[in-house]
Amino acid sequence: MSIKDMLNSDMKAALKAGEKDRLSVIRMAKSAILYAEKEKLHELDDEEVIEVLFKEVKKRKNDINEYERLGKAEVVESLEREVTILSSYLPQQLTDEEVEEIVRQAIIEVGANSIKDMGKVMGTVMSKVKGRADGGLISNMVKKLLQ
Repeated sequence: MSIKDMLNSDMKAALKAGEKDRLSVIRMAKSAILYAEKEKLHELDDEEVIEVLFKEVKKRKNDINEYERLGKAEVVESLEREVTILSSYLPQQLTDEEVEEIVRQAIIEVGANSIKDMGKVMGTVMSKVKGRADGGLISNMVKKLLQ
């Protein structure tokens, strides 16, 4: 079952169960996917859907940081619930240790020996972890290991 099919099925279930929060988040996700499809002029496959959902999660995590700074606890809680719901459609996220191991392998693979080779390493790592790790985490890990 594709992610879009799961979203449709879960939307119907949330509608029947009266789960307004879940229904709202699923509708938002479907809207973001539809927008991306219109932008790219083709129906998205699961990999592209994961990218869209990952961007939506990332937006909310950034918003959480901002609202925490402003002391808006109620909004933070709502955004955290959205992140939880959206994350359930994403592949299992890699741990820091797993990311570090992938980065170490990529450094060896491309023969990187200085921070100047960061682009090569990032390209290799990002293709391996697409949708399973945050780019910021990977970037920081690459910098740390190349210094």
